[in-house]
Amino acid sequence: MMSASTPVIVVPRKRRNVELALILFALALTLGAAAMVDLNVTGSISSTFPYLAGVGAGLALVAHIAIRWKLPYADPVILPCVVLLNGLGLAMIHRIDLINDPPTSGARQQLIWTALGVVLFVLVAFVIRDHRPLQRFTYTLGLSGIVLLLLPLVPVIGTAKFGAQIWIHVGPYSFQPSEVAKIFLCIAFASYLVEKRDVLALAGWRVLGLDLPRARDLGPILLMWLASLAVLVFQNDLGTSLLFFGLFVMMLYVSTERPGWAVLGTLLFAAGAYLGYLLFAHVKIRVGAWLHPFSNYDLYYQVVNAQFGMAWGGLLGTGLGLGRPGLTPLARSDFIAAALGEELGMTGLMAIVMLYALIVSRGLRTALACREPFGKLLACGLSFAFALQVFTIIGGVTRLLPLTGLTTPFMSQGGSSLVANWTIMALLLLISHHVRKPVATVSENVAAQDETQLLKRPA
Repeated sequence: MMSASTPVIVVPRKRRNVELALILFALALTLGAAAMVDLNVTGSISSTFPYLAGVGAGLALVAHIAIRWKLPYADPVILPCVVLLNGLGLAMIHRIDLINDPPTSGARQQLIWTALGVVLFVLVAFVIRDHRPLQRFTYTLGLSGIVLLLLPLVPVIGTAKFGAQIWIHVGPYSFQPSEVAKIFLCIAFASYLVEKRDVLALAGWRVLGLDLPRARDLGPILLMWLASLAVLVFQNDLGTSLLFFGLFVMMLYVSTERPGWAVLGTLLFAAGAYLGYLLFAHVKIRVGAWLHPFSNYDLYYQVVNAQFGMAWGGLLGTGLGLGRPGLTPLARSDFIAAALGEELGMTGLMAIVMLYALIVSRGLRTALACREPFGKLLACGLSFAFALQVFTIIGGVTRLLPLTGLTTPFMSQGGSSLVANWTIMALLLLISHHVRKPVATVSENVAAQDETQLLKRPA
């Protein structure tokens, strides 16, 4: 019988075999989707299918083995969801490749970027191993994040595409540094707010029953607001501006538990967005495409074609390979959600949204269970950044919001977004491993002894 003094230790089950079974199920779905695309478009399965399928399955199993080896207590649901989203994105890009004659090689390039993302995923698991030391690099990571965010403004290497200057060119390759800046700034915000939360939580004026922050503490939020306006003005990028300012305000609210910060942040962003609407033509075009897309087909043809495609797909979709997603410009990147909505229908698109919601919920669950403030805030910030990106891009494609130009995580073609999101998932799994693993304890009798005790830490 257990005595009253015996400590109770809850040891979560590792569930690695459950994760493996879910990964195999996700691989079966994605390989079936790719095979269906081939059969519906060309009438036969391409000769390269077995090789590409083998590489994709191998990458998923490598990521699983890395978790099983180095992060055995990590959340077992996140990786299978990522494998399924990444695989469905590859299948849809392959489908859009086949529209061209001869077919393009977008899916093959995306598979190469997936391989690089898995390499970084494994490196995080093997090299970092513990998220807590990252708290020591507050200002280094914060400064690096701001430099990366503004790097596209540097002449020669910075370049503009589709009206937004958010890419840099290094040789034959282009890269979107704001995707990496998102990770750096999230870590820096978490570290900074853990240090300053007691000061920032102090109440100032009370207006309509709401405690507003003190005027002397408004510096950080005003600085981030000006930085987000600079991104909007100089880079013409509404999505990145919304993402970074929204991320900071949310983490500020979570760390201080003061609704006044969220209200103030919302008002500041609304003022900045309205100013952008008055001053910049590209913001007016996006708002016009949101409110009145059918008033000018030539100007809003991209949004209009996406609406027609999803309407044609209806509830159940036309079937993979049987729609016409190529009529919408940028169907494989910004508008891949519209292509999926056309061929998989609203049912398929909602299932994909549920996969994103599942990843976010597991990240927030990790944050709730975390016992130390830095890991709690970091998991919360990474989950919110992921959720905000999904909400803004799919909301823009479906006209719930003005279009922002962000990528659909794990599905849109683009190496920088894919690699950054694999790294975010690695950090979330790293935190969940430390949250779920049993903590070494010592009984009261042993603790009462004066001798130094050696406790074996679990793997």
